[in-house]
Amino acid sequence: MDAVLAGGAVSVAATGRYAASLATLPVVARHHPGACILWLDAHGDLNTPETSGSGYLGGMTLSGPAGLWKTGLGAGLCTGQIVLAGSRDLDPAERDLTLRHAIPVIPPGAGMAAALRSVIAGRPVYVHLDCDALRPGIVPTEYAVEGGLSLDDLNACARVIAEHRLLGLEIAEFEAAWKEGGRPVSPGPLLEALAPLFRA
Repeated sequence: MDAVLAGGAVSVAATGRYAASLATLPVVARHHPGACILWLDAHGDLNTPETSGSGYLGGMTLSGPAGLWKTGLGAGLCTGQIVLAGSRDLDPAERDLTLRHAIPVIPPGAGMAAALRSVIAGRPVYVHLDCDALRPGIVPTEYAVEGGLSLDDLNACARVIAEHRLLGLEIAEFEAAWKEGGRPVSPGPLLEALAPLFRA
């Protein structure tokens, strides 16, 4: 990824578990210190080892690169770069942090795309998409949170993002099959919803 961003190319990755962002986001911060980090996720992932009730590393994935705890993998993001979108399951400590640091939290629903345009504010964008940002049942995910984006909603967001310079896209938590019966899942509909990002 370091070489990709250093060469000016767009980084695209399917990361499996979103804890991989502990390593990817410091690289983005190093190459693009003014970037908007668009975190499309049902969760905030802004807990720290001190505030997490579960100790689950995935719930601390964004806070580490933002320098709120030492991961050993680097930091470099500032909270002013972060935009949470599709978020609907934030812990009390995460809500408090978003208020203290004025981190925008854009819930799913009407007006989401317009709100994104406002908070991105012309900056280049690095997108993290956790598939649990979508409504349960669209794709299989480890965690399901009621509400969320339809594929049409995601497409509308992608069209807004495409108005800006795209630095990279990482897709996390896309399961290859439904647990019930092991029925395979095609990534086609998800990729079609994201297609505006690559129609430059």
